Amino acid sequence: MKHIQPHRIKTISEYHKHRGLPKPEHPLVSVIHFDELEHLNSLGTSFVFDFYSIALKRNFDAKVKYKYGQQSYDFDEGVMFFISPNQVFSIETDGNYKLSGWMLLIHPDFFSQTALAKSIKQYEYFSYSANEALHLSDKEEAIVVNIFKSIQQEYHSNIDKFSQQLIISQIEFLLIYSDRFYHRQFITRKINGHQILIRLEQLLKELFENGKMLENGLPTVQYIAQALNVSPNYLSSLLKQLTGESTQQHIQNKLVEKAKEKLATTDLSISEIAYQLGFEYPQSFSKIFKSKTNFSPLQFRQSFN
Repeated sequence: MKHIQPHRIKTISEYHKHRGLPKPEHPLVSVIHFDELEHLNSLGTSFVFDFYSIALKRNFDAKVKYKYGQQSYDFDEGVMFFISPNQVFSIETDGNYKLSGWMLLIHPDFFSQTALAKSIKQYEYFSYSANEALHLSDKEEAIVVNIFKSIQQEYHSNIDKFSQQLIISQIEFLLIYSDRFYHRQFITRKINGHQILIRLEQLLKELFENGKMLENGLPTVQYIAQALNVSPNYLSSLLKQLTGESTQQHIQNKLVEKAKEKLATTDLSISEIAYQLGFEYPQSFSKIFKSKTNFSPLQFRQSFN
């Protein structure tokens, strides 16, 4: 089967033309109300933008499916999601669809010489592996819409030397509020989070007990996340909220716990234990063990004598 390349849209002006909109008032920033857009039939269409997109969508049609990379987005009424430059997303629908809501488009050139150029990369919701849209309360949605309107109002006015700084400040407010709302979302979903944590514990237990570590090596964060049907960044963010640890730290702590058990209760050599736990080199095992316990594996074993 022939691979179909995603449709790349390089500029905000090009996006406006693609969606039947007038030319943007500012070439690097645009706030769009979805009511202004034409109905679009996008069966199987994949896109790549060369700019950031932050969207708040209402009246979401269940027949419309969004994918960011290979992950399906979890949508519900009134949701927000974030797309980074150069990342593939796709829209699948069985016919024309119409949305309401708002979208902010920001080209990286707009803030290339500012602190935002670096700080925007810290927000995990722009991750390629993100798969959970941000669900908003009415009050939270009103905050987001007001920021969209403030940005739009600013570039509607006469552009002067303060315009860029004021728009960037509003974008920063939007990113910080979104980060707050995402963390609230994790907190309010702790029941589901605990279920994932339980499944993670069971998965690691099975890996330790069935010899798969010896056969396949150390489990990667990607492998664990895939086995739990969540994205790697979602899993790490969730574990940070629940345990204070990233997925990698969680895996390493479980490895050390299992290593302590083997060191205390078996006569296996340090190398044998390392290989059983999936390490290719015993030195790597010893390094992680010491970093977590302040003892080498041999020192730990000798403490029982």
